[in-house]
Amino acid sequence: MRDLGENPESLSGSLLVSHPKLLSPSFKQTVILISVHSDDEGAFGVIINRPLGKCLGDIQDEFDSSPLAAVPLYSGGPVMGDQLILSAWRWLPESGTFKLYFGISPDKAEAMLEEAEPGLEVRGFLGYAGWGKGQIENELKQDSWVVSAIDGGAIETFEEVELWRRILGQNHPELRWLADAPDNPSRN
Repeated sequence: MRDLGENPESLSGSLLVSHPKLLSPSFKQTVILISVHSDDEGAFGVIINRPLGKCLGDIQDEFDSSPLAAVPLYSGGPVMGDQLILSAWRWLPESGTFKLYFGISPDKAEAMLEEAEPGLEVRGFLGYAGWGKGQIENELKQDSWVVSAIDGGAIETFEEVELWRRILGQNHPELRWLADAPDNPSRN
């Protein structure tokens, strides 16, 4: 993995990893896949390490008997928490390529599942994370986030807080001890 620095031109296709000092319940210990970012429009992405423990078939009858019934659901972010966003990706380790299909239709997701490409991951996200013009840049200046390139192997292998710790530690080993600190130091 490489650190993209404090002021990358575009965060599109990157991961935003919350700094250990970011204690907002909406973003504490999160890894966000940024789909779109521009200086003029802001940024848009989904939290990829907050599984809901449910699948599409569990929450929407229309998917109950479709190939999408078993697609896992994640809390994508604090904005519009009832909006479903379907995404798919493939990590190709031999070339180090991460192919992202973001905001795809249910028909497209079904077709991709039926093709059964090796390594294809399809996920559903309820809600998203969004920032207005200049907002994410200001948060980066305040060290609220660490920007990381996508490591598809880590995304495939690790979930929840462990994914956050792994990516944070790989990019900034000096932050690993903060990431491992207990929420309540008196219980250490």
